[in-house]
Amino acid sequence: MKSIYLSTVSLISSLGKNKEEHHQQILSNHSGIKIHEGKGFQGENLSMGWIENLNQNRAISLLNLILNDLDSYIEKSILRKNHTRFIISTTKAEMSNFPNDTFDGLIQCVEKRYDAQNRVYVLSNACISGVLAINTAADYIQFGLCEHCVVIGIDLLWDFINYGFQSLFAVSSDICKPFDEKRNGISIGEAGACIVLSNDFNIFNSFYGQYLSGSCSNDANHISGPSRTGEGLYRSIKKTIEKTTISAQEVQFISAHGTATIFNDEMESIAFNRAELQNVPLNSLKAYFGHTFGAAGVLETGICLLSMEKNILYRSLGFEKLGCTHSINVISEHKQSEVNVVLKTSSGFGGGNATLLLKKSKV
Repeated sequence: MKSIYLSTVSLISSLGKNKEEHHQQILSNHSGIKIHEGKGFQGENLSMGWIENLNQNRAISLLNLILNDLDSYIEKSILRKNHTRFIISTTKAEMSNFPNDTFDGLIQCVEKRYDAQNRVYVLSNACISGVLAINTAADYIQFGLCEHCVVIGIDLLWDFINYGFQSLFAVSSDICKPFDEKRNGISIGEAGACIVLSNDFNIFNSFYGQYLSGSCSNDANHISGPSRTGEGLYRSIKKTIEKTTISAQEVQFISAHGTATIFNDEMESIAFNRAELQNVPLNSLKAYFGHTFGAAGVLETGICLLSMEKNILYRSLGFEKLGCTHSINVISEHKQSEVNVVLKTSSGFGGGNATLLLKKSKV
């Protein structure tokens, strides 16, 4: 098995424009989620994590900011070579282009910048897209299809998304409260993030971790409702851990999906108990910037790497008292701690579940 390394290149959300801003804002218990007037279906106000100061074509504007970070982090000669591939993780991409291909503009932007024709792929699988894209990138490297893979997570808020979640009565009236007894729905948000995976850690100019394994599963329960037994997430966690020499007892931190809906958070608590991870410190980052859909897995994995780098367990903002029937160890205050092994989980519409396991690199 090849060793695969990964490093965070770009983090952009309503919380900040780079890694350090995210770190400082999280430590300050700040949320980028604000009330935005008239964004609802009937003109009502919505709480959302909105990125300010993007150009008129917001998707391309955000993508170019991500690629600017990439250019300053990885040598452009590496990005232009055939042994480097790109995966764009998104659910809706450039909805302003609808009914034409909403993905095409993002693909062309990357292809032109790096002369990367036929090396740019889109992965769109609801809310597990980001974690699944990272797992796919690792598979590409493991199977010798490329040496380096750039994973870009990007999703913006459009009326289609805002109204859709309103129709499900799933949007919180305020900043969401994952795993809390008073949680009443998600906060929606937007983000762009980039992580690079490689079989050569020498291409990175700052902190990197080691990718150990990942897997996915589907609970085949309902288009928008998770399994009530946590079966899909449990299977994904179990497969991910079994692929390694790491035991469940060695996992030091879980970055959970934690959307703050009644059913999702309950399902996760069941799955973590079934996997014997109920005592492992965990958080959800959704109250900091909202659920960022196709960008979520990339953005939140990037923050997992920040936890490793800074040796800190970030608190689960909005959490006060557990509101799940199964006990889990939700982090209520920031805590300095050596973070060596991290499990990242995600779950999404259509019954998808994806997980990955990271380790602090000792090289």
